[in-house]
Amino acid sequence: MRIAVLCGGGDAPGLNAAVQGVVTRANKYGYEVYGVLRGYEGLINGDLKKLKPEDVEDIFQIGGTILKTSRTNPYKRPDGLEKILENMKKFEIDALIAMGGEDTLGAASKLLKDGVPVVGVPKTIDNDLSETDYAIGFQTAVSIATEALERLHTTGKSHERVMVCEIMGRDAGWITMYAGLAGGAHIILPPEKPFDIESICNVVRKRDEQGKKYTVIAVSEGAKPKDIKDLITVSPEVDEYGHLRLGGIGKILAGEIERRTGKEARDVVLGHLQRGGSPIAFDRVLSLHLGIHAVELVREKKFGYASSLKGTKVVTVKLDDLVKEYRTADEDLLELADTFSGI
Repeated sequence: MRIAVLCGGGDAPGLNAAVQGVVTRANKYGYEVYGVLRGYEGLINGDLKKLKPEDVEDIFQIGGTILKTSRTNPYKRPDGLEKILENMKKFEIDALIAMGGEDTLGAASKLLKDGVPVVGVPKTIDNDLSETDYAIGFQTAVSIATEALERLHTTGKSHERVMVCEIMGRDAGWITMYAGLAGGAHIILPPEKPFDIESICNVVRKRDEQGKKYTVIAVSEGAKPKDIKDLITVSPEVDEYGHLRLGGIGKILAGEIERRTGKEARDVVLGHLQRGGSPIAFDRVLSLHLGIHAVELVREKKFGYASSLKGTKVVTVKLDDLVKEYRTADEDLLELADTFSGI
């Protein structure tokens, strides 16, 4: 048995642990593993290398991915499918393990229908995949954003400023909500609920009147005011999956607060800091487990399925079900955030 493994989309803390899990379990069964470099781009170009247990020893603690990654969509590349099928045959690959989010796993689902035996591993710091409670990288991203918010409390309090922290998550507010609550943000603005800027300014004014001369705000990059229909973007360009590059709402919000209240306001964009660095213990263990389980799916020839975390158990779910809909933050979490936001 020969297995290929790739990482697609944005990097996430824990990917290396998942790769180590794949190689370690595959070696137990005498299977060979080939790492695909730069996601689907490498599968199209035939850029694969054999991975031995010694190649992945102790990489579980390293951030990023040793296999590199890209946002390549094989169905947007000339002859992408044909080249993938040719390279699967050339390298005598019996199964593909695709680690990624909605885009990577959505492409994997299409590849399955086109004859590629594939299983999936859910990876996304946004945590927006269906049929899994947590995906690789989410808990580490929350931990980083929480620490950032804690630090903003001290500088905001020292200068008596409003500190606006822009957090990743696109259209799902999981990181913003979890980090906002854990980091004690006074106002939490997820993308699921358009906000009223004047209501936010009223909270800032009220805190000032109460002698609380600073305010920390956690805002998702996909959040927007009620009177704006379009998402705030860095540029009009889209990637191969049609996604805009979001960003800038923090700066806009800080500017509006300062203009309306006269209170000094600063914005901080965490950006790729949330993706970088070593995974926390939760993501290390989850990733190892998901990678090992993926090999078991290959061994059982359960192609079209994926590893998934439900409660405290890693289980098997259909690949199509993982990507069937975009999972946004649930109502209970939104209500919890509102309880502490004071808007």
